[in-house]
Amino acid sequence: MISADTTAELLTIPPLENGDKLSRHEFERRYHAMPNLKKAELIEGVVYVASPLRIKSHGEPHAYIMAWLGVYIAATLGVGLADNTTVLLDADNEVQPDAILRIEQAGQSRISENDYVESAPELIVEIAASSASYDLHEKLKVYRRNQVQEYLVWRVYDRQFDWFRLQEGEYIQLEANTDDIVCSQVFPGLWLAKSALLSRDLAKVLAILQQGLSTPEHQEFVQLSSSSNPNPFY
Repeated sequence: MISADTTAELLTIPPLENGDKLSRHEFERRYHAMPNLKKAELIEGVVYVASPLRIKSHGEPHAYIMAWLGVYIAATLGVGLADNTTVLLDADNEVQPDAILRIEQAGQSRISENDYVESAPELIVEIAASSASYDLHEKLKVYRRNQVQEYLVWRVYDRQFDWFRLQEGEYIQLEANTDDIVCSQVFPGLWLAKSALLSRDLAKVLAILQQGLSTPEHQEFVQLSSSSNPNPFY
């Protein structure tokens, strides 16, 4: 049972509002006082509160991404997958990406005592409405500065999928090969059939992924990522 003193304290804490400029400490204090709020993020010290999510523009694309990544981690020891998990990047940025992949041993990120991800995971995926979304502007800059190695953005209304790879402090866009497949440079075997994903042909997406999982590069990566050796792919 919540005590009267705790209830009174919660009632005096201001709610999070879009555009609030807060420290990460104050952001977390207000967020914890709003247990019914599903998603809020702090980007460069500015609060972003998520709107209700529609099924075709977010729910289904999100589910497809999780199915794709779920099959990958089922075959890849030493790699962790998370859905809508808070990531503490730096003093001004606390994000909640749609999906992350992280190398669990000797990777960039770690799990805090409070069960949050601290520092940048190797790969982040966001479902965005269009190129106007903050996922391709403010967030992209934050992820780049914090050295997220690969950043994927599915622009649903634009019917496009951007896959960025960090090289020498800048994001370059990975292009599909002649078979219209984009291949991760950080997670060997993580292959994406771009057109199949955009047309929501999940069966083909998973079939192409299985081809990536059968490569020698993927088997070598599994051995390295499940050991204490640093990842040699970035």
